[in-house]
Amino acid sequence: MPRYLSIVRIDETTAPPEGPSPELMERMGALIEEITKAGVMLDTAGLLPQSEGRRVHWEGGKVTVTDGPFTESKEVIGGYAITQCKDLDEAVEWTKRFVQTHEEYWTVTCEVREIGEG
Repeated sequence: MPRYLSIVRIDETTAPPEGPSPELMERMGALIEEITKAGVMLDTAGLLPQSEGRRVHWEGGKVTVTDGPFTESKEVIGGYAITQCKDLDEAVEWTKRFVQTHEEYWTVTCEVREIGEG
């Protein structure tokens, strides 16, 4: 069965500075438990703020490293999930359920892509 990577992008301008609410974490935990019991979830995690990360860039034969935060970014990668589903449609359905666990003030976009084998 194919594996899929869901890249979770959040708009930091709509995300609360204190992070997800306890209610959101409870809903997300219940969904993750359901996905895991269904044998679909392989791995998932949230990421620390971009202020604690670095970007490594290759251009013109040179490498540059930039410490976060990255002021030009409005939307950042907030987490990921790796699932094993029968097809892309199933992966998208699980992802739709994930984004719907968030309160209305969040802006969350997930990019769902099949992981290439070989």
